[in-house]
Amino acid sequence: MLATAGFTAPLLMPTPTDGAAAERAIVIAAQRGADEAFSALVRLHQRRAYAIVRAIVLSHEDAEDAVQEGFLHAHRALDRFRPDQPFGAWLYRIMANAALDLVRRRKVRDADELPESIPMPFRDPAESGELRERLQGALTQLTARQRAVIVMHDVEGFTHGEIGQTLGIPEGTARSDLHHARAALRRLLQDIRSTS
Repeated sequence: MLATAGFTAPLLMPTPTDGAAAERAIVIAAQRGADEAFSALVRLHQRRAYAIVRAIVLSHEDAEDAVQEGFLHAHRALDRFRPDQPFGAWLYRIMANAALDLVRRRKVRDADELPESIPMPFRDPAESGELRERLQGALTQLTARQRAVIVMHDVEGFTHGEIGQTLGIPEGTARSDLHHARAALRRLLQDIRSTS
């Protein structure tokens, strides 16, 4: 992730009552070149950005790469952002595009996976447990956009309109994708439901 340590002036974080105004002030400060302001934006949005990206790419390592790529792109494009617009929607669209670009690049080249015998420094909790493995396997059979829509709606709580804006699709398409993604997951996980 982007480095956020070593800044001399602390930046006030938004409170629930002034969240939008405070975030707007942070965005304006970042647009004026304050690196600590952009770092604050990263801290505010990194968890949701990771969840969105992870739903599209499915692996922890690819999600980290796509999130970093997304934040770098957002930093470079920050001067084009209009502060009167919701920053999160703009940023999450960049994140979704970074993830979709990574998925497209992965399809073009065939990457070898590391053998399971090589220890990994961090194991994502979503990758452990039999039920999680089944769910992960079922998610891989959905399209990248369906994965993004189902995680954004059912896990992150985005509205259909926010999902549409983030992914650059009509709200109705987001609803339809969610419906089809849920139906596909029900079919793929039917044996789990019948044994419980």
